[in-house]
Amino acid sequence: MSPSPLGPALAQKRVLICVGSGGVGKTTVAATLALRAAVEGRSSLVCTIDPAKRLANALGLSALGNTETQVPAIVLEGLGVSPRAKLYAMMLDMKQTWDELISRFAPPEQRERILSNRFYQSLSTVLAGSQEYISLEKLWELRRRSEYELIVLDTPPTAHAMDFLDAPNRILDFLDNEAAKWLLTPALKAGKVGLSLFNLGSSYVTKALSKFTGVETLQELSSFMLALSSMNEGFRERARGVRELLKDPQTGFVLVTGPQVERLDEVLHFQALLQQNHMEVLAVVVNRIHPMPPQRLWEDAARLAPGRRTKVEQTLAELKSLAEQDAQGIAQIQSACPLTPIIQVPRFDLDVHDLTALWRTGRFLLGDEHLA
Repeated sequence: MSPSPLGPALAQKRVLICVGSGGVGKTTVAATLALRAAVEGRSSLVCTIDPAKRLANALGLSALGNTETQVPAIVLEGLGVSPRAKLYAMMLDMKQTWDELISRFAPPEQRERILSNRFYQSLSTVLAGSQEYISLEKLWELRRRSEYELIVLDTPPTAHAMDFLDAPNRILDFLDNEAAKWLLTPALKAGKVGLSLFNLGSSYVTKALSKFTGVETLQELSSFMLALSSMNEGFRERARGVRELLKDPQTGFVLVTGPQVERLDEVLHFQALLQQNHMEVLAVVVNRIHPMPPQRLWEDAARLAPGRRTKVEQTLAELKSLAEQDAQGIAQIQSACPLTPIIQVPRFDLDVHDLTALWRTGRFLLGDEHLA
């Protein structure tokens, strides 16, 4: 069995990005990698967007916020290990991170106008690509200003790879929208916001838009675009920085998925897009695999009373069927991704909710233990 590629990655990379769809265990994998790096001597930060308290609880913390929190070394003592470096964790608050970005980089006279604008509220909470963009923006900012030797990013649940990879471009497209620019040209040229935009009384487009959205809504859009116009170059510069970071040789991607056959297309598409964009895929982690029931359980069942034996054997047969289905899915992933290491992590009896479970997950990720 070849060694896990994640060992060298923990020792050499500066950024690891866990990607994949929702519900496959990205948060667990991200936290485990940061934990192992800290234990092995590299100061590490895991940055998650998962609002559940599972990560905080697993790390022995009561809660996580939008700033880095150090995991007390004492909580690791139960593992029988002594970390050689510090471990930090944070949960990205999307709205707060957007607000901080605007507060830092918007001209003073524009900040409140932007922060209170209804269109900004949509941009910072529900606009497609906004969550992906701000998570990458935060990663870039952390990499630039922090001294962490390793940052592990747990990305937002993404149904389509392009939602993540193209997030910076989508935000820039929104800010640079040609239709909006064309509509707002009179106000932009005038350098002010107001009904001058709508004094084009003969404009069919203005009348049509006003009919469906209202003049007040168009005024808000005008105000928002004008206020952001002073920041557009800054957004473009930072988006370029994000793209460069994703392609940096010190950045690696870990694609997390489940063993189900129906996830094959998702895995292949994500891997292909990462490689096409010159981003390094370190491994595909196939998580929550049903292990094959060992022979001893069948032998134990054979010694039971007939009624109970039947029920136990039915349960074992169901587990065997699930394991065979998972094995089929893994075989297809291996066949379709022959050059990418596949790491298998079993489904545990209980959800990963504490340090012991994180540590055990790490044993499979780093190749200390293998699925039977």
